[in-house]
Amino acid sequence: MKKNTDRFRISKDYLLPGILFALVIRWCVAAYPYSGYKSPPMYGDFEAQRHWQEITLHTPLTKWYINTTQNDLEYWGLDYPPLTAYHMLLLAYVGEWLDPESVRLFASRGYENENHKEFMRWTVFLSDLYIYVPAAFCLCIEAQRIKAKGDKNVFKRVDVAITILLLYPGLILIDHGHFQYNCISLGLFLAATFCILAIENDILATICFMMAINYKQMELYHSLPFFFYLLRKCFISVGSRRRIFTFISQFNKLAVVVVCSFGIIYYPFLSSWDTVSHVLYRMFPLKRGVFEDKVSNVWCFINVFIKLKSIYTNEMMAKICLLTTALAVMPSCLDLFIRINKKKFVLSLINVSLAFFLFSFQVHEKTILLVAIPVALHLADDPFMCFWFLLVSNFSMLPLFLKDGLLLPFVTTTLIYVFVYSVALKMADNTAGILTFINANRVYRTVKRDGNKDSMFLKIVSHYFFFSLLGMVFLTICLIYVKPPTKFPDLYPLLISVYSCSHFLLFFLYFNYQQLILPKCLPLPQKVKAK
Repeated sequence: MKKNTDRFRISKDYLLPGILFALVIRWCVAAYPYSGYKSPPMYGDFEAQRHWQEITLHTPLTKWYINTTQNDLEYWGLDYPPLTAYHMLLLAYVGEWLDPESVRLFASRGYENENHKEFMRWTVFLSDLYIYVPAAFCLCIEAQRIKAKGDKNVFKRVDVAITILLLYPGLILIDHGHFQYNCISLGLFLAATFCILAIENDILATICFMMAINYKQMELYHSLPFFFYLLRKCFISVGSRRRIFTFISQFNKLAVVVVCSFGIIYYPFLSSWDTVSHVLYRMFPLKRGVFEDKVSNVWCFINVFIKLKSIYTNEMMAKICLLTTALAVMPSCLDLFIRINKKKFVLSLINVSLAFFLFSFQVHEKTILLVAIPVALHLADDPFMCFWFLLVSNFSMLPLFLKDGLLLPFVTTTLIYVFVYSVALKMADNTAGILTFINANRVYRTVKRDGNKDSMFLKIVSHYFFFSLLGMVFLTICLIYVKPPTKFPDLYPLLISVYSCSHFLLFFLYFNYQQLILPKCLPLPQKVKAK
């Protein structure tokens, strides 16, 4: 017992350096250019966030989502929920105090003062530090607690787990390089997940998740697993006679929390239906089409061969996307509802969000982050496949990073991530890596496998992984150094999106399979005997 206690103390000794290292990487990436740097007339996402501060500060709240003479929606109009707008207003007050020119109406468009740039970078850094990092830390502490009960899965040391989770290159490059505040919505999502997995507080989980959705509507990618998990828990009761009363009581509590959360956040906009409708229209625009830039989903893949935008209207494509997405998420959601457990919940978060990314309407390349973070949570149980997915997800955004001048940070953060992952495997207590693909949930299985079949399958997967990495390196070199044909200027970004999409489809099948074969009642992990 003393040995296990000392081990946890050593884990804590390395915890702070791991977090500090991840934060230093973030600040180093922030030294590079951002989206739209010196690129008039629209600039990019950095300008969008700055412009939202300008609009929320100088226009009435009821006009934030309405096209007026002071608020031109064609120039980076607000298209995120009210919680984002409130956040921008808070930053605007601070920005006006530090540098009034940065939020001056009309006159501040394209403002690129170095001091203001540093202020904006600090806002992302502090948001990450105070929202995303604590939520990730809490989840890793829960993983350590599970290990203390005898679960031998890899990456259960707090310092290793938190470092790997915080060093995922995609989120660092998008938030601290490209410039966005995904760390806030994803941090709230992680907090809600922690409430489900660790403290089992459904009310607090609902509040956190409602805040995440009302910060960025893309968090709807995670909504169905939360809905089916919490709904199924409402049916669980001790006595069969009281089951109906328990269900009504639990369901009503969650319903009240949802209604109150939306009511509080949207209260300033409830003066008229017209105001609310404009908010909803801006959040879910149909006129943009099924996709904009090259994105690694099914519709962009199909569009290479069949020009969807010329055949179907936006309304027709929206209906097609709705139907295909519903069919894609159904197996995972039904399995979670019928055979509920916490591991299925995490896998369902992966499967449903990946289904939304592959099949839903108006998907951006950056929304792969909504899949990558749940995959990162599952990394301890299936390190090889999750690590492979995270590499591909980061690679799928390469054209965007190259456009923003983030090639060097992309290469550097990816190599750092690979190195830390490799070190973590050596520190793990049991055999990890590609072997976990064959037996990702070995602690829950009792049937002995055929070693020859495993060995053959291992060779096949290892070869596929090698050629997958080779393809990513080859396409990266082509994108950087090889000039595309004049007739096909977007050849390499399109090839990257198609290449990544083919991987995502296989991952979608794999993770669904992993969820469906997982039994409802998981045997308790065997306790480790003290030596």
